[in-house]
Amino acid sequence: MSTPPRFDRGHTDDLMTFLAASPSQYHAVANAAARLEKAGFRQVQETDAWDGTHGGKYVLRGGAIVAWYVPEDAQPHTPYRIVGAHTDSPNLRVKPQPDSGAYGWRQVAVEIYGGTLLNTWLDRDLGIAGRLTLRDGSHRLVNVDRPLLRVPQLAVHLDRSVNTDGLKLDRQRHLQPIWGLGDDVQEGDLIRFLEQEAELDEGEVAGWDLMLHSVEAPAYLGRDRELVAGPRMDNLLSVHAGAAALAAVSGSEDLPFIPVFAAFDHEEDGSQADTGADGPLLGNVMERSVFARGGTYEDRARAFAGTICLSSDTGHAVHPNYAERHDPTHHPRANGGPILKVNVNARYATDGAGRAVFAAACERAGVPWQTFVSNNAMPCGTTIGPITAARHGIQTVDIGVAILSMHSARELCGADDPHLLANALTAFLAG
Repeated sequence: MSTPPRFDRGHTDDLMTFLAASPSQYHAVANAAARLEKAGFRQVQETDAWDGTHGGKYVLRGGAIVAWYVPEDAQPHTPYRIVGAHTDSPNLRVKPQPDSGAYGWRQVAVEIYGGTLLNTWLDRDLGIAGRLTLRDGSHRLVNVDRPLLRVPQLAVHLDRSVNTDGLKLDRQRHLQPIWGLGDDVQEGDLIRFLEQEAELDEGEVAGWDLMLHSVEAPAYLGRDRELVAGPRMDNLLSVHAGAAALAAVSGSEDLPFIPVFAAFDHEEDGSQADTGADGPLLGNVMERSVFARGGTYEDRARAFAGTICLSSDTGHAVHPNYAERHDPTHHPRANGGPILKVNVNARYATDGAGRAVFAAACERAGVPWQTFVSNNAMPCGTTIGPITAARHGIQTVDIGVAILSMHSARELCGADDPHLLANALTAFLAG
């Protein structure tokens, strides 16, 4: 195949633009789709009949996207190479009845989504973004990307033990942001405000999926700008890299596999949704692609049996202030290249065969890589990897980029690791 482009620090610059433009999973998939459109991909509707033509296609469903490129000589039984990721991040989400307040403060009622580090949302300037559903069933994205809300921390004078006994936050009482002054709580106030922001008529919004975000822009950090600080790296860093890798290999007609990029919603709360990895979306897309190319169930079985997925999600870099929390022989470092994530209890899907696949892709890309395993005294989290492997019966390998401050409102990674990951994913998709 023709040599795909090699990513460099320009990719990291573009990642920061992508992070800033994607304050919600809905914005993230819209931005990923726009990038794929520029590479020649076209959207197909799940409700339409699909044809077997070659080229790049993608499906959007809520906060999830599945995109794939069919080479001209692809057979119905041609296996897939999949890069999997997730679009959602832990944050504060607006409740169904959002308008609240007390003692002259106007507030917005929020619910905690995922395993967020609660203290990182304190005393930050926050915007609000997400998806508005209109009365005709259509959707409108909204993004108020300016200081609008704030979760104020209690002053030290009123909590004298905070620096000795630690900060204690009640998830219901202490995380409700303020956004103005006033004694009268007006029902519908927030939604009327957002209708104005989205240039909609009053009363046009019938439903919403809204969340808060820090308005502080992503930035290079450090003496030599070797680090990047920014929001939602878990896991938009992988979403951005996966979309870039698929776009890079598209157009090549001698691919031995059908490359796929799949990014799901709801990973942070268990993946059990129609847009989650535990839903049918990915399997439906792959099956329909087989059948659209004239395949049979036998072809479907052959294609799935030869398919491999790299589940790309962020992992833990060794923390210099808490090194004892890490496994003593596995210390992933920033800018050390992507990590292979291993857990023998199948919290990650990697096995020895998967290790060989990942190592080969990194070798072809000229990319260094590292291994992550949890300290035995601290059970690790999980990813879409084991779910993908079990649900679809396909070989899956868990990988990612090592970061600090995971699940914070603002995370930290090495500035070279995003483009190293993208190069590894490109080599993997190219076969």
